[in-house]
Amino acid sequence: MMFSADALLFDSDETLVSTMRSVVRCWTQWAADYGMTLQDVTRVEVHGRPAAAIVADLLPAEQVAEAVARLENAEVADAIAGGVVLVPGASDLLARLPADRWAVVTSGTRRVAEARLSQVGIRPECLVTVEDITHHKPHPEPFLLAAERLGVDPSRCVVFEDAPAGLTAAQAAGMRTVALTTTHRADALDADAVVSDFNAVSVRTTATGLEVAVGS
Repeated sequence: MMFSADALLFDSDETLVSTMRSVVRCWTQWAADYGMTLQDVTRVEVHGRPAAAIVADLLPAEQVAEAVARLENAEVADAIAGGVVLVPGASDLLARLPADRWAVVTSGTRRVAEARLSQVGIRPECLVTVEDITHHKPHPEPFLLAAERLGVDPSRCVVFEDAPAGLTAAQAAGMRTVALTTTHRADALDADAVVSDFNAVSVRTTATGLEVAVGS
């Protein structure tokens, strides 16, 4: 499948950066600190949601701020210790993109996102995090803000996501979507195209924008 675009927008966790092992380590310890197990945590929706929203579903309101700060500190420390790796093909794809033609749009905090991305050599000029928005995915606001900051029409953006919430947000923003099967099966992902990783994606810069080829 071919897409013509002016900008590419990427989720971070399990899209550009494989963070699952880090997330499991940090959330398992966090859950134990609050008398829970990881299974207790996963009884609420977790994929594509801000940590603060997940914690708010699990703990009394008066404990949320302290609990989120504790989790954030653990996730940053784990990333710095080398707990994350690149999704295959991500680095090569980003290297072929002009710096002002792509952005990272994550439901995570800026501190965690920058720790994870910088660990694998990704330093986007445009990074939209949960602190930048009022409504998180599946609301379209995060992706619309990224398009605005890049100065492009939302309809000329292609979004790469692993989570249904992110895909829903991108579609609501009027953007084309490519899903990665890093956290969900292909049949659970509603997107224009579905791939296993970025080895199935190539991009070429032209005088009129970007040409994106997506294979299976």
